[in-house]
Amino acid sequence: MQVSELYIYPIKSLGGIAVSSAELTDRGFQYDRRWMLIDEGNNFLTQREYPQMALLQVDLIGDHLVVSHKINKASINISVIPESQEMIIAKVWSYKGKLQLVSTVADKWFSTMLSIPCRLVYMPDSTIRKVSSYYAVNKDITSLSDGYPLLLIGEASLQDLNSRLSAPVPIDRFRPNIVFSGGKPFEEDTMAVFEINGINFYGVKLCARCAITTIDQNSAEKNKEPLKTLASYRKKNFNIYFGQNVIHGGSGKINIGDTIRVIKTKRRKIIV
Repeated sequence: MQVSELYIYPIKSLGGIAVSSAELTDRGFQYDRRWMLIDEGNNFLTQREYPQMALLQVDLIGDHLVVSHKINKASINISVIPESQEMIIAKVWSYKGKLQLVSTVADKWFSTMLSIPCRLVYMPDSTIRKVSSYYAVNKDITSLSDGYPLLLIGEASLQDLNSRLSAPVPIDRFRPNIVFSGGKPFEEDTMAVFEINGINFYGVKLCARCAITTIDQNSAEKNKEPLKTLASYRKKNFNIYFGQNVIHGGSGKINIGDTIRVIKTKRRKIIV
């Protein structure tokens, strides 16, 4: 098995960036989900409620995030160093943490693009968010992800799903960080400990999927698929699973083409 695709998502719930290599930090890939949009109550915004967020594509050029609208082509450049020094308490699910406001210019632009009053915030290094102690390996932390630093999906798993669909879906529906070639469908389910480029990774929890998987990332249109089909063979205890949440045990660089060596496996939670 080899790493075949790598992705980062600098601004939570906006379009991701395909990269050829990614640097691992203490809380996941560098720049991954270090920014997010919040509403007037300081709660995070997500495509679950606002599918139009899919139309905002993020690129990383030098020391700037360049965000552009996929349809009207409007764009904005945002320095990776926030202009504001003001800190606020904002929320991601049940987590509340101190985040840094970025700029009033960015706030106005995103509010206009999404037709929602919102602000852009950044997670500084001083803000620590711990992974659930039930799944933590060694006091692990994460960024503004839904809960874990990394998400792993095998190409064979997507191929299996697409073979059951009348219209195939691309990998961007599932927002992975690491995609790998080789192996059997849903082999990631059993990967308890694996190594890439000398770094150990731990598959700690299958990823329960939500309605974001039904949103076309180029048009923001919603459909019933692929959740409807996944529910027919990947559902357990009212959750539909696709991909594995992963914690890492070190820092370094991961590259497309790196070999994945499985060290320890675990029993399948879902029999397929």
